[in-house]
Amino acid sequence: MIMQHYHSFYASDRLCVLVRNRWRKAHGRFILGNMIRLDPATANSVAPPTVPAWALAAGGGPSDADAAFRAGAALGALDTLAGAQPAWAGAWRQRRALNCAVASMRLAGRSEDAAALRDAWHLRPAGADPGPAGAILGAWRQLAAQPPIANADRLEKIVGQLGLHWDGAALADLCTEIEKLAESQRPAPFAAAAIAARVVAIRPDAELLAWWLADLVLAQSFRWPRPLPLLMSQVFSPTFRAEGGGKRIRPGEKNFERAVCGALVQAAAVACRLAAELSRRAEKLLSVTPKLRAKGAGDVIFLLLNEDAVSGSLVTKNLSRFAARRLFERLQQLEAVRELSGRPSFRLFGL
Repeated sequence: MIMQHYHSFYASDRLCVLVRNRWRKAHGRFILGNMIRLDPATANSVAPPTVPAWALAAGGGPSDADAAFRAGAALGALDTLAGAQPAWAGAWRQRRALNCAVASMRLAGRSEDAAALRDAWHLRPAGADPGPAGAILGAWRQLAAQPPIANADRLEKIVGQLGLHWDGAALADLCTEIEKLAESQRPAPFAAAAIAARVVAIRPDAELLAWWLADLVLAQSFRWPRPLPLLMSQVFSPTFRAEGGGKRIRPGEKNFERAVCGALVQAAAVACRLAAELSRRAEKLLSVTPKLRAKGAGDVIFLLLNEDAVSGSLVTKNLSRFAARRLFERLQQLEAVRELSGRPSFRLFGL
């Protein structure tokens, strides 16, 4: 029944493709050399879509059908964004990756927050080991940056980053399971729930991998060019609590599919709000680009649009450490970037 209601929602929502195409057209951009500039024909961008208020409305415990219908509405809005590839899409996905990594710390029994994870990743020497926490962040960053493809070699690297050990043959079987889900054309939330439940059934200690794969399978279902880290950020929310505030609902347990639907509504709403925020900030950043005189400014603009954070001591082929510091100071004066660390030195900047 829950799957039938989800299917009926998408059968009636034929405006989704039209809205997505209009969004892509409204957010066009072009690249000239290393500089990213606003396309003059599309500089006046429209606001990103939002999750309908009725889908977020609380009111008792929704039925399976209600949960599926709300998830369909939320994912319909998110699908428009995830397929549009606006200029700031990279920063959007990487900030979602950071959010999921923060939640992963709790699941892994660690205490690192967003600031500590940023430091572990961005302040290490080039090529150095980011440590266990940084490695988990790296797994989520990879999910957000690469196409939603699962193969044994890729998963072997991911389980290592997540601090797990898994037999190569078992990983190959898991890839086969993902392929079967894709061929089954199950609605996206239920495909994501199915792979998470499958992983935990095989390895109860591999819940981090279960959530990582759930977002990958979700992206496959929607044919998104890159996954958007979503579900892990909701694992400890009330959505995954049994009625009456009981224990956390883990993958495969009773009402798990319903909880996944509710988690996707909440995660989609947060992602849409973040998209609206980054859209405004990116527009501001791009609008001040003509005022920048540094030779390597284009490299920095590109990174700011594609990363959660950029080191204030960045060095590139066209930019020295001193020039980078002056450039970031200029961008701060123009209110085009934010300093994220709160420190006077070893600073990090982002949209």
